[in-house]
Amino acid sequence: MIKETLIFGHKNPDTDSITSSLVMENLEKELGNNVKAVRLGNINKETEYVLNFLGLDAPELLDSIDDNQDVILIDHNEASQSVDNIGNAKVLKVVDHHAINFSTPSPLYYRAEPVGCTATVLYKMYKENDVEISKTIASLMLSAIASDTLLLKSPTTTEEDKRVVKKLEDISGLDFSTYGTDMLKAGTDISEFTPEQIINIDCKLFEKGNKKFRIAQVNTADLDSIFKNQAYFEKAINDDIQKENLDLYVFAATDIINSNSKIISLGNDAPVVEKAFGVSVDNNTAMLENIVSRKKQILPNILNNLD
Repeated sequence: MIKETLIFGHKNPDTDSITSSLVMENLEKELGNNVKAVRLGNINKETEYVLNFLGLDAPELLDSIDDNQDVILIDHNEASQSVDNIGNAKVLKVVDHHAINFSTPSPLYYRAEPVGCTATVLYKMYKENDVEISKTIASLMLSAIASDTLLLKSPTTTEEDKRVVKKLEDISGLDFSTYGTDMLKAGTDISEFTPEQIINIDCKLFEKGNKKFRIAQVNTADLDSIFKNQAYFEKAINDDIQKENLDLYVFAATDIINSNSKIISLGNDAPVVEKAFGVSVDNNTAMLENIVSRKKQILPNILNNLD
């Protein structure tokens, strides 16, 4: 029996990572390939809302992979964000929308476009392969775009994303604004989580030279509800800094109503945020006006200013 090719997004998966893995699984199966979507972490509240709304099960949790396992990477390409032992896997395809930090000893299909969401790229792949998009698949794609672009308000949003949303609305029968708002609000409910869990809801590891840092992000409709627990968050962050020998940890709480982010910056390189964003850090925090995107705003500014 031929072993299945595993499809997965990044660790600490967000809605795009999970739904686009399911969408890619469907596309590959329609093309006659033996594949299985899996996940590299727990489902967050926002993604749980999507899966419950559509009556779908979450992909199986994957802890590790065997050497020479065939894989398809979705919504990421950096090894530090992928499954353990990814260096010994056989990467067949990558579908992504992030900066490329990737190499492989063998040729592969690599598709990365500067759009707001992986699902936008996948929509185009369905059309290019003349594969019909079902109502459920369209709903998954629409959910991913709503999440990654914050209802098309993020600076990562492109005209391509907007065009695809209109097409997916027609197929899914969903109103993008109404459904997307309900989905985002569901994702802001973190009342049941510990500080350690909250900072890992959507957290990515990055490297520059000999520097290693994390940027975590959580959406909220009430910044005060987050920062009343600042001391607990700082303890959890400092524990991670010590455990992983990090130079910097930035935790961003993004206000989905007012399109701002308030951050906690800790670590030896914590002062870099002052230079990166032209702000003053007080009590380890700073307000970043009109900053909502980790990929296009927070990460590039830090990379450009981290020595």
